[in-house]
Parts: sequence; C-alpha cells; structure tokens
Amino acid sequence: MRTSEISRKTYETDIHLKLNIDGSGNGSISTGIGFFDHMLDLFTRHGLFDLALKAVGDLHVDFHHTVEDVGLCLGAAFKQAIGDKYGINRYGFSSLPMDETLVNVSVDVSGRPILNLVNPLENRSAGDFPLDLVKVFFQAFSGQGGITAHAFLITGSDPHHAAEAFFKGFGRALREALEKDARVQGIPSTKGSLD
Repeated sequence: MRTSEISRKTYETDIHLKLNIDGSGNGSISTGIGFFDHMLDLFTRHGLFDLALKAVGDLHVDFHHTVEDVGLCLGAAFKQAIGDKYGINRYGFSSLPMDETLVNVSVDVSGRPILNLVNPLENRSAGDFPLDLVKVFFQAFSGQGGITAHAFLITGSDPHHAAEAFFKGFGRALREALEKDARVQGIPSTKGSLD
C-alpha cells in the first residue's frame, strides 16, 4: 500500500493527514474553510485517493496560511507515499469540462517541481474563497510533491466552476500518472532516475 502520514504545526496552522494513493476516493476533510473542503473532496474522489485531513488555521487573519500549508502537507504526503516510483506511468493528463468551463491539466511526477497555472479568473472569488488561492495551493502542493504541472483554464466564466475543474482535473491527472503499468520495468526514465 502506498500510504503516508504527515503532521505539521506552526504558529499559523496545525495540520495532520493520512493519505492512501491506492484508495477508492474516500475523504474525511476539515480545514475550517467550507469551499476548500469541497474542493479537496473533489480532488480526492476524482483521484481515487483516500484522505483523512484535519487542519486548524488562523482563519481570523485570512485563508491563505491554511490553504498554502495544506498544500505543503499534501504534497509531502504524496511524495512520501509514491516512494521509489517504480512502475508508475509518470505522466497524467485531464481535460475537464465543468458546464461552460474547460480546464486542461498535465502532470509529470518527475521530481522536478514546476507549476504553470493560468487562470484568468484568479482575481475573482467563489463565495468568500479568493480564486488566487487555487494557484497558492497547487504551487505548494507541486513544490513539496516534486511534480511538474501545467494547468490552464481554456474557457469559463463562473469562478466556482473554474476552481472545481482545476481540483477535479488535478485529481484525475495524478491518478493516471500514479497508476502502475506492469509493462513499465523500473523507474520510467531513460536516465534511470526521477529527481
């Protein structure tokens, strides 16, 4: 089983999570930010990951610290659970429609963290959740996870739909990248190393 457990406590947040990459999409998620919980649940369900997450943050300041620190912890959890990367597909892709919205996500579990996320709606909010925090989350996640990711809002006008498509799309792309293929022998790199 590819599993991990991460705890992180600072003056700003207190986070504990358990992750199973080879799960069935079950989530028990509590961050104190309802919309963020919903997005993480969608990520979990579409990735078929099992995630138990409890985060307590300084929400009286704003959502930023909690969102970023959850991204850091979840990225570290994925890196730990992925392990040696033997036999994985390495690459994953998703073109995710959400009503009028279309988001494309491509990931490479390369060990080299890069995020290129383009969201023309990032200056808007879904309820009280600023959409610029979508990029904050995935920047922290890909950085700690050692994941190269390119994600683009191709079309869309509804901030909620855009955020939802990003989280669903990342979940599906990661699921594909992390699936094991019996034909892949060793680490999927002509260099013999993914780091």
